[in-house]
Amino acid sequence: MTGAATATCHPAPRILIREPDPEATASWAAYGWRAAPDPEGLLREHRAFHRLLEGAGATVVVGRTPVADDPDAIYVRDPVLVTGSGVICLRPGKPGRRGEPRSVASDLAAAGIEVAATMSSPATAEGGDMFFLDPHTLLVGRSYRTNDAGVAFLAANLPGVDVLAFDLPHLRGAGEVLHLMSLISPLGPSLAVVYPPLMPVRCIELLADRGVRLIEVPPEEFESMGANVLAVGTGVAVVRDGSPETRRRLERAGLDVRAYVGEELSRKGDGGPTCLTLPLDPAR
Repeated sequence: MTGAATATCHPAPRILIREPDPEATASWAAYGWRAAPDPEGLLREHRAFHRLLEGAGATVVVGRTPVADDPDAIYVRDPVLVTGSGVICLRPGKPGRRGEPRSVASDLAAAGIEVAATMSSPATAEGGDMFFLDPHTLLVGRSYRTNDAGVAFLAANLPGVDVLAFDLPHLRGAGEVLHLMSLISPLGPSLAVVYPPLMPVRCIELLADRGVRLIEVPPEEFESMGANVLAVGTGVAVVRDGSPETRRRLERAGLDVRAYVGEELSRKGDGGPTCLTLPLDPAR
């Protein structure tokens, strides 16, 4: 794989999403969802989310390649990493999700993005554990879903990119996902929303050294996914409804905040707006 990766922390005009499969909701318990989703409500919320993205200026690409019996397939951020040289198919740490990279890669090929590399055992990595701080710096959370072999694979397949790994906290253990992007969401080249109490110290120090301004999520809004914020277009931030103080802080920073209802879509499956989307055209 050649060429430098492109910074996915910048807003992108094209965004991939995947509509829920009503039949897959029957597998909710096996995938660790908090409660059984209502299939009609799930689809209704996702279509409203789709309209919100378009209203915010995004061109929405809908993934159509089937992923059988996998309710987590709506969280399209995790299976792959999009770079300036193509897409890296990851190997999710959650075994039930390991069919997703092939399906997303098929959807991306239809959108003109080819596979540059494919991760294999024993490596594991999920896209929610990583983002580009700039075109030459990839931040990676070393978590229960992303292991050392996964970090090494990324470093080997991103020449010219510094791959910086940070250990994530145990919190409630391997059974409940905690990605790096559960704690931080980049909103541009020099702005991010963060939940400092769980952030790795070295990561906070790096952001300070790079001049990244931080919008802090209050403790009472971490569980409502206050730190999970999607940048769409110029100065637009998409949030899950339910974190009013975080929303006020984003607005005071000059952002146009758009909120969606995610009771079925986000709360039950623990996936916020960054999880539900895959930016396809990172800013150069």
